[in-house]
Amino acid sequence: MTDNGVSTTQLRTGEKTSGLRVITYAGAIIAFLIGSGFATGQEILQYYASYGFWGIFGTGLLVLVLMSYVAVEFFLVGRTEQFAKPSGVFYHYCGKYLGTFFDYFSILFVFLSFTVMVSGAGAVFEEHYGISKYAGGIALATAVGVTVWFGLKNLVGIIGKIGPVIVVVAIALGVFGIVTNPGGITEGNAIVGELDVTQASSNWFLAGLSYVGFCMLWLAAFLAALGKTARNRREAVGGGLLGGILFSLACMIVGLGLLANIESLFDAEIPMLVLAGGLGPWLAAAISVMILAGIYTTAVPLLWTVSSRFYDDSLPKFKYLTVILAIVGTVVGLALPFSQMVNIVYVINGYVGILLLVLMLVKTFTRVAGRQRA
Repeated sequence: MTDNGVSTTQLRTGEKTSGLRVITYAGAIIAFLIGSGFATGQEILQYYASYGFWGIFGTGLLVLVLMSYVAVEFFLVGRTEQFAKPSGVFYHYCGKYLGTFFDYFSILFVFLSFTVMVSGAGAVFEEHYGISKYAGGIALATAVGVTVWFGLKNLVGIIGKIGPVIVVVAIALGVFGIVTNPGGITEGNAIVGELDVTQASSNWFLAGLSYVGFCMLWLAAFLAALGKTARNRREAVGGGLLGGILFSLACMIVGLGLLANIESLFDAEIPMLVLAGGLGPWLAAAISVMILAGIYTTAVPLLWTVSSRFYDDSLPKFKYLTVILAIVGTVVGLALPFSQMVNIVYVINGYVGILLLVLMLVKTFTRVAGRQRA
C-alpha cells in the first residue's frame, strides 16, 4: 500500500512538472515569434488585416495548421536526433547540399531578423517617446547581448515566462479594437482594398505560406536545441502544439482588431500604438513597454541562434561573437525604416522557407509510411 501511494505521488508530481514544462515550452515558442513585427502590429497588418476577411480567417487557419505541425516536428526531431549542433536539423530534412544551403541561408536570415528587431525598437522609441531611434536600437541590442551572453539554459526560463503575458496583453488590445468599433470589422473588410496598405504578397494564400516559411527559419535551430531538453514525447508534442495554436489564434484576434480600425492605422509604422491611443496616455505607455518586451523576447533567441551556429554557448568565443553581432546588427537595423525592413526581410525569406516546409512534409510522410509498412 505504501509502495502504491509513493508511486501515485511520484506520478502526479511528474505529471504536474510535465504540464508546467509544456506551458514553458509553448511560452518560449510564442515569445520567440512575437517580435517587433507582431508586437507593433506591422506584421499582422501586412500578412492578415490587409486582405480583409480572407486574410484573417484564410491566412489564420492556414498558419494555425502548418505552424502547429512545424513546431511539433522540430521539437520531436530535436529530442530524438540529439543534434550535436542545432543546424543539424537542416541536414536531417534536406540532405547534404540543400542542408548546407539552408544552414548558411537561415543564419543570414536570422541575423537580418535580429536587425528588424533593432529597427522596431528604434521606431517605438521615436514614434511614442519622441526619443531618437538610435537610442532605442542601441538599448535593445545591449539588453539582448547581455542576456545571450549567459546562454540558452537561462533564455528558456526568461522568455518562456514573458511570452504568455505579452500574448494576453496583445489579445486584450485586439479585443479592445473590436469592442470599441464592432461595425468597423465589416466596414474595414469593405474598404481595405481601396486603401494603400502594404501587403506581404499578391494574395492571402501565398502570404500565409510566406508567413509560415519565415517563422520556420526562425524556429528550426532554436526548437531543435530546445527539443533536446524535453524529457518525453508528450512534453515535446504538447509544447509544440500548444505554442503553435495559441500563437495563431492570437494573430487572428489582433488582426480583427486592426481590421476594425484599418482606416486610422493602415499607414502607421506602429499600428498597435494607434489602438492603444484610445485607452489613454498611461495605458498607451504600458502597451509601448509590452511591445518592447515582445521585441526583446524574440531578439534574444535570434541572436543566440546565430552565435551558437559557430560556437557552443559555454565557450568564451561565443560571448565575444555575440557582442560583435549585436554591434553590427544595430548598425544595419537603424539604417532603414522599420516597415520596409519587415516587408523586405520577412517576405523574401518566407518564400525560401516554403521549400523547407515541402521537404519537411515529404520527410514526415515517408517516416509515417515506413512505420505503417513495418
